[in-house]
Amino acid sequence: MPTRRHVLKKSLLLTAAGLFSTTRIVSLANATEEKSSQLQPPPDLFDSQALDIDFWVKPRTLDLIRPASKERSTLLYWKDGEVIDSAYQELCHLLRDVNGKQTVAMDPKLLETLWATQAYVQRFGMTRPLEILSGYRTPESNRHLIEQGVPAARRSLHMDGKAADIRIPQLHEEVLGELISSFRQGGVGFYYRATANGGWIHTDTGLQRSWKG
Repeated sequence: MPTRRHVLKKSLLLTAAGLFSTTRIVSLANATEEKSSQLQPPPDLFDSQALDIDFWVKPRTLDLIRPASKERSTLLYWKDGEVIDSAYQELCHLLRDVNGKQTVAMDPKLLETLWATQAYVQRFGMTRPLEILSGYRTPESNRHLIEQGVPAARRSLHMDGKAADIRIPQLHEEVLGELISSFRQGGVGFYYRATANGGWIHTDTGLQRSWKG
């Protein structure tokens, strides 16, 4: 019987070829094997530790969309080893607290993770923008989410500008999360949802850890 790892690899390749929708990928993975209670190492296809130095020194452009505000930006924010301040400020604005209408300086390490994730999957033909479901949160916004029963930690790193909830259309959230985990840059939360858009992944620049919510 095909292993879970083989299913995830096949899902990626078929998605890159435009042959599978998100729903089909989820169905295929579930039909082959139930998601285990413990997180597994990322598939070999997603071992970011195998990337060479050329990947990390090239200019960095982020293509982001914010569904909550219907904003989209494609920004070259890093080149020749330096952050481009105007682009960085615009990215901070895009990752602002949409409800609280406040902006803070986002952790550059978080932007690096977002960029590396997007740049990695683009190598397989997936060029859709990365969706930002949540970036910075004011303490008030974070508390409101908790009161509504939405998964949110009381000391969430979202409140420090060090976390984002993201997804990439047509890419299974488990594959996305395992890729981010392989960068070893912080915490990764897997949020599976049986909806048309699927779930999402929480990524932050805190301690290395993982969980399912």
